Amino acid sequence: MAGGSKRLPRAIREQQMLDAAVGVFAANGFSDTSMDAIAAQAQISKPMLYLYYGSKEELFSACLARESGRFIEAMSGGFDPHLKQRDQARTVIHGFLSFVDQNRESWRVLYRVAQGQANFAKLVADSRQRLIEMVADLLRRGTTVDADDTDFELMAVALVGAGEAVADRISEGDIGLEAATDLMIRMGWHGLAGDRKPADA
Repeated sequence: MAGGSKRLPRAIREQQMLDAAVGVFAANGFSDTSMDAIAAQAQISKPMLYLYYGSKEELFSACLARESGRFIEAMSGGFDPHLKQRDQARTVIHGFLSFVDQNRESWRVLYRVAQGQANFAKLVADSRQRLIEMVADLLRRGTTVDADDTDFELMAVALVGAGEAVADRISEGDIGLEAATDLMIRMGWHGLAGDRKPADA
């Protein structure tokens, strides 16, 4: 194939393979994706693909690891201690949904394709738990509400669950980013603000 004969550094070649794999997995699901299709999308030979990733399962695991890491990295920069609580909440939620809006194939692989595969349940659960812990920490640092760690974790679980549902609609183009962010703020602000009245936000 045209791209197969061109020599590239291993790290760049790996990223090209992962890019191609994410796109094909997102479009076809895990079971209906073949290594032939991924190799064709990456413009490399199938033997070269197997040289880097010994099986479809290994390649899919590498996709999950990379995409979940990108997601967590994108979210981790959302906290600004100088913002008011409601503005902070909007920044974090907007960052979450913005990643989905800009990386729809990544989201489908992480939270649709992977969830349907029992072999990858632990990887998905670990990724989701990391996200919940990060959101709980952001809530803890970004609010003056007197609450214990369990309260923040439960609030984070609720926000992540609602965020995943809304993000699915974004990934399918059913709702725009700004409208989805406003919806999440309206749903979640009372919980984030504790007993404070909306007028005090």
